[in-house]
Amino acid sequence: MIQKLFPLDKNYILRQAQTAAQEEGIAMMIAELQSAYTLLYNPLRLRDDTYLQILNYTGYPLDGVRVIYQQLCGIYRYRNGSNQLEILFDGRSHLDKYREDWLDQLRAWTRELGMHESYVKTMLRMTLLYDGESRATFAENRCKSFINEYFQLKIVKRKGDLLLKLA
Repeated sequence: MIQKLFPLDKNYILRQAQTAAQEEGIAMMIAELQSAYTLLYNPLRLRDDTYLQILNYTGYPLDGVRVIYQQLCGIYRYRNGSNQLEILFDGRSHLDKYREDWLDQLRAWTRELGMHESYVKTMLRMTLLYDGESRATFAENRCKSFINEYFQLKIVKRKGDLLLKLA
């Protein structure tokens, strides 16, 4: 990443915080996905084969989830686009504060998205119910499209850069 502004720009610190929190954020997204599946499709928590696979399976690829995580990171930076640093009085660094704020927002968004069958089904197809690369790729594209519609954003490519704008 080439820095065009000064190193203490809020957006650079926010991007660093999001990158540092990626593994924790992905784990949280998977946990919220399991919870969303339970609430939507198995509120009685009946232990059938699918439910047990969703709860216990660990051998799935995380590439698709990383893509969705990065998409949500970009949406968060777009919506919190001010580059003005806050004055913190609690002794934390800006990196710690932005990391915590980001993870709180990610948790809220994944819970909101988890109320929609389309999101839950596509995320399950990419992860916990993974059954092939082609289906996972299709699910990833459908999930990205759903997220763009949900947040009313449009992604535009210009000169190799991705830009977000309101739809």
